[in-house]
Amino acid sequence: MITTRRRVLAAISVPVAALAALAVGQTSVAVAASATSSASLSAAQAASASVAAASAATSSSPLLTRGSKGAAVLAAQKRLAALGYWLGTPDGVYGDKTVHAVIALQKVAGLARDGVIGPKTTRALAAGVRPKARTTRGDVIEVDLAHQVVLAVHSGRVNLVFDASTGSGAYYYSLGRLHHAVTPKGTYHVYRAVNGWDPGPLGKLYRPRYFNGGIAVHGYPSVPTYPASHGCVRVTIAAIDYVWARNLMPIGRAVVVR
Repeated sequence: MITTRRRVLAAISVPVAALAALAVGQTSVAVAASATSSASLSAAQAASASVAAASAATSSSPLLTRGSKGAAVLAAQKRLAALGYWLGTPDGVYGDKTVHAVIALQKVAGLARDGVIGPKTTRALAAGVRPKARTTRGDVIEVDLAHQVVLAVHSGRVNLVFDASTGSGAYYYSLGRLHHAVTPKGTYHVYRAVNGWDPGPLGKLYRPRYFNGGIAVHGYPSVPTYPASHGCVRVTIAAIDYVWARNLMPIGRAVVVR
């Protein structure tokens, strides 16, 4: 009867090795052959092939970036999606959604947030870097301020990770009053949603899901790699459309800002 360890290796080690080999592009034939055939090897041999391919990937410096196309991009997209980083449907084209998924991974991994898949990001992909949930029960949206990502969590498991930008921490004037651009920590619940552009004193918010006064998770044309909002949680237009399509933030859904 196959062991749990062998099941994990069969399901994870081989795709990681394949990703590493594709990302390099110049990986030796011996390493590539070893990685792609590891499914028929013993557990120890499969793990060894995976490590060898990943090492080869990180010893070179090829780049996958916006505009890249092909098998290497598709492999990276599938790996990102398997780890929960949202990018829509993997299609082999390195577009905006893939850029934001890569940035989300880089944020969690503590890497430079350039949206480019180079050796260090390839290593993070191969290692399966992903954020951890703070909550343990039910369906919850967690806003991770430290990493600037939004997590869709089910029973303590992170199912999806969205790139985000929260309150900048700056002070600003609005309607004659001084305000502090922060996204306050705490536990809240979605209480209002607007299916469209919602005008406000600081500009329009796309399809906002309000959870704390005028603070919402909403779509915005610009989602920088750093905290930049007046206090809301910005995600991309495509991401908030997905949130609505999958009803990830219904009225009453808990939102934990941490």
